[in-house]
Amino acid sequence: MDNKTPHTGIAGGIAAKFINSKLTPLLIIASLLLGFLAVLALPREEEPQISVPMIDVITMLPGSTSKEVEQRLSTPVEKWIWELPGVKYVYSVSRPGMSIVTARFDVGADPQTSIVKLEQQLQHHADEMPMGASQPLVKERSIDDVPILGITLHSARYDAYTLRRIANRVDIAIRQVQDISSTEITGGPPREVRVVLEPSKLAAYNLTTDQIVQALQMTNQQQQAGTFSNNNSDIAVRSGQFLSNAPQTGNIVVAVVNNRSVLLKDVAQVSEGAGEPTDYVLFGAGPAAAHKIIGAQPAVTIAIAKRHGTNAISVAGEVIKKVDSLKGTLIPSDVTVTITRNYGQTASEKANDLLFHMLVAVISVTLLIAFTLGRRESLVVAVAIPVTLALTLLIFYLYGYTLNRITLFALIFSIGILVDDAIVVVENIVRHYRLPQDRRSALEAAIQAVDEVGNPTLLATFTVIAAILPMAFVGGLMGPYMRPIPVGASAAMLISVAIAFIVTPWAAYRLLRGEHEESHRDVHSNNELAHHSEPARQDWMTRIYIRLMTPLLENA
Repeated sequence: MDNKTPHTGIAGGIAAKFINSKLTPLLIIASLLLGFLAVLALPREEEPQISVPMIDVITMLPGSTSKEVEQRLSTPVEKWIWELPGVKYVYSVSRPGMSIVTARFDVGADPQTSIVKLEQQLQHHADEMPMGASQPLVKERSIDDVPILGITLHSARYDAYTLRRIANRVDIAIRQVQDISSTEITGGPPREVRVVLEPSKLAAYNLTTDQIVQALQMTNQQQQAGTFSNNNSDIAVRSGQFLSNAPQTGNIVVAVVNNRSVLLKDVAQVSEGAGEPTDYVLFGAGPAAAHKIIGAQPAVTIAIAKRHGTNAISVAGEVIKKVDSLKGTLIPSDVTVTITRNYGQTASEKANDLLFHMLVAVISVTLLIAFTLGRRESLVVAVAIPVTLALTLLIFYLYGYTLNRITLFALIFSIGILVDDAIVVVENIVRHYRLPQDRRSALEAAIQAVDEVGNPTLLATFTVIAAILPMAFVGGLMGPYMRPIPVGASAAMLISVAIAFIVTPWAAYRLLRGEHEESHRDVHSNNELAHHSEPARQDWMTRIYIRLMTPLLENA
């Protein structure tokens, strides 16, 4: 290659460097591989993950009415939270003995920073809390709290209480799966140990209800008694244990009367069984199940949420695999396991559907170019589009986006724009190759063709970016939600113009130089054409265009 080929613009200089370089095919292969790896590594979700920190402040005020809680607790806490910068909204709920104040920070704020600021603010006003109020409990709420997977256990043989006990064991096993944020069991009455005091027996031993409650609280706890060293390790020693069943609870000592220990079972009836259910879950199949409760099986559902930034598809798959391994052991054979919600599966289906439509769009554009410009010209564009999309997917991965309907829509939306740069460059190279000029080689003609349209292509590209990019700075909830579209489209445009100056000339020189050689043969076989300024050959689209436009221009 002659590096002294005349060119004056940026585009011509870039084309001259890469049109005959051995690095260009390596760049194409590397770009495609990086894009493929980005597709595999990008977490797939249905919707973009928007950071909207919402924090609950839960405070107890025993013995107070809703009105007292509102005046003495909720209103002051609201005032303290409003003093924090970045707080967008504050909501509160006052109940008898309990206050829940929810603070919503600005969209995009860091959740951990928001929690730290809120806790410091509450600590600063701790001396202003009303007498008897508990220590405020700060709890974060986020979009990741929404379960991605629902596993329902149902059976015609077992009741809801038994199913819940089975679900408790399954829940412990599921928590061993990596990237699980939280789990929640719905349905079935919880297991509880019930203590019913007998007033006559309490009077016989001269005991009060408060003494029994205090004895239960003192016994139902674990404390660290000390440590000892063994083999260069410190081992913690704990004393006491939590109450786990009715016999253990009934045998605790509540008092000593006349040098005799009084057990709880001496003054109360201690039983173990199902507690009061807080929710009900029934399972039925078929159209009638939506309207009939009779005949539906009792059921219990385990809802699983994932950690922030993890792949919903892989997490759901690992949990399902774990549950399948528990069948026949923790899960009896006569208990049916049904996946009632699988966010990972629906996210995967929608992502795959959009990827398929993106492939259809690429093929459609390629066929359209083959119809209008030619088959070999379409092959050049067919190389440029996948490389551009692959690098754009890599940008999404590096930027921390997920593969969702918005990011994929941004890619599909970009196909119609990014293909323009490659088409302009290819079309101008074809035009130069068909000019009857004997002194230029195919390499020189390609570089000069790129240089000729370089500045207009750059100007058009940055004009489109200037029109799209301001959308990335929209505030509120819609800003982060729609931001992948301007960011993705702008990145695709920048990459497409680079590909148009690097990859497109390289591919066009190898696929289309036959046009240049054929034009030279036509000139040598018909010397009078050498003095004409028109191209030696014209495609059918050009001929139609000339036939339509010539009368209009001549009669203007």
